[in-house]
Amino acid sequence: MSSTHTDVPSISAAALPTPVPLAEHELCPVSGLMSRIGDKWSLLVIALLAARRYRYNELHRSIEGISQRMLTRTLRALEDDGLIDRVVYPTVPPAVEYGLTPLGDTLLVPLSTLADWAVDHAVDITAARADRAGGRTAGASGRG
Repeated sequence: MSSTHTDVPSISAAALPTPVPLAEHELCPVSGLMSRIGDKWSLLVIALLAARRYRYNELHRSIEGISQRMLTRTLRALEDDGLIDRVVYPTVPPAVEYGLTPLGDTLLVPLSTLADWAVDHAVDITAARADRAGGRTAGASGRG
């Protein structure tokens, strides 16, 4: 890459070994983060907490279809990664509140960029999926 060509995305500028060793992939901070935020609920929880702090039950009511167990697991995982914090108030029963940490706040811009890209290209992705599904169906019906 030349010194005048600086707009190369870092993901394409990184030299990866071929094949990529499994241990290296599993230890990669990018892979770990994508696994975390790419699960079914984490991105939604982060998006809600981006607006304001939530108490546990309020957050649970705000996400249709999530079980209490899965919400607890998701919150613990995001807390383990330092993306959210948990505050327990000494009331009876104890009130628990969740919010983004400063580290979690720094994730909002790249997540927003990815979300904007997904929305901008949703029609293209849907069309590509339909084309691939049609190709698989046509190929399967041609076999004897």
